[in-house]
Amino acid sequence: MFSTLAIIVTLLLLMFFAYRGYSVLILAPIMAVLAVLLSGDFLSSIPAYTDVFMSALSGFLLKFFPIFLLGALFGRLIADSGAATAIANTVVNKMGSDKAILSVIMVCAILTYGGVSLFVVAFAIYPIAKNLFKAADIPKRLIPAAIALGSFTFTMTALPGTPAIQNAIPIPYYNTNVFAAPILGTIGAAIMFFAGWYWLQLRANKAKLAGEGYGSHDDDLEQKGDIDHSQTSLDHQISFTTAIIPLILVIALNALLTYGVFPSLDFSALQAQYPDLNIQGSLGLWSIIIALLVACTALVILRIGHWHNLKKSINRGTYDSMLPIFNTASEVGYGAVIASLAGFIIIRDSILNLTPDNPLISEAVAMTTLAGITGSSSGGLSIALSTLGESYYKMALATGIDPELMHRVAVMAAGGLDTLPHSGAVITLLAICGLTHKQSYLNIAMVTMGIPLIATTVVIVLGTLFGSF
Repeated sequence: MFSTLAIIVTLLLLMFFAYRGYSVLILAPIMAVLAVLLSGDFLSSIPAYTDVFMSALSGFLLKFFPIFLLGALFGRLIADSGAATAIANTVVNKMGSDKAILSVIMVCAILTYGGVSLFVVAFAIYPIAKNLFKAADIPKRLIPAAIALGSFTFTMTALPGTPAIQNAIPIPYYNTNVFAAPILGTIGAAIMFFAGWYWLQLRANKAKLAGEGYGSHDDDLEQKGDIDHSQTSLDHQISFTTAIIPLILVIALNALLTYGVFPSLDFSALQAQYPDLNIQGSLGLWSIIIALLVACTALVILRIGHWHNLKKSINRGTYDSMLPIFNTASEVGYGAVIASLAGFIIIRDSILNLTPDNPLISEAVAMTTLAGITGSSSGGLSIALSTLGESYYKMALATGIDPELMHRVAVMAAGGLDTLPHSGAVITLLAICGLTHKQSYLNIAMVTMGIPLIATTVVIVLGTLFGSF
């Protein structure tokens, strides 16, 4: 009883202090130790941190650090090379300023699907979105939702092959790859895209009828939170073709390795050399690592002679990966300590037995709930899979559900409640745009939570009726 209550209390405290802006790096271990203390096991509090928490943290780093590192580096190179702006300008010029909302969504989608970090995209695209919305006289308060729709939703969780870390986390648990359940993922992505676009266009039309317009805004607010808009390069002298090549390489190489190269190789010698290696669960991660590495190299070579300061870009991209990876790893460590408590057995069994004949529903509830509590899709997904992943995999095999379907539902569900008001991504996005929760959050919530949860439900229903495809 006390153990279960301790888990609930620390989860609520984690959510509360995260909303207040405290770092998860210090929150997660404190809440983990507090949960042990509240459970009445005082002697285990220190070992729970040094052994359980740190072991889980280091285990997550061992699996996913290269993807965080290369993803952040790639995003920084895309921004500093001028490629992000070149792609944005081309899309905007082709669509015209009268399609400002669609232009912003499409630019963000192209960049994030190509492997660029959603935070880098937000920094790079906001100045362009601001000018577009002002020219079209669309309320500025809709800019965060447009950026979020293109960056935080279908390209992050649903589109097959997306190199987003959320799409990589389930791989070692389900022995899948980033292209898991491709058609179902595409259907889910289409629902998020078209419904989200329709919603934002509807809100823009309503504002126009009311005579709202872009609005009067104090540009000084855009510096809130010490946001530095100057971090993106002002050198845009790069063609669209050159800019898009690295993004295409990420997806194309990933697909080639996943479906062509790796299936044709004999890994028996490698398995003999590394007997504890889960090759099937590693191939998907290896594909992403190689694809991102090649894309980074290609971008550096394509822009040789045109970099303002290549060393600075590489170093900055490297440093950009540190906070996200350690934040997520700390949340995984917290989840491991929680899973070691006696009270977790009650919670675990309640979740797993929620729908024993259809683990997809149970899995979706677990992923989206933990993502909502942590304010992070990757954090919630990591905690849920590190504590329940093995159980869900066994349940999937027992009930005849394709692990690929489990993979896709897990990722899409984690992208449901991950953008509650305390979400770091939401807070950062609003700071970049110089807006408040009161001004923009309703529309952000609709396109990043309401509609994605509907899309996830549709995928679960289709997967239950027809299986994975």
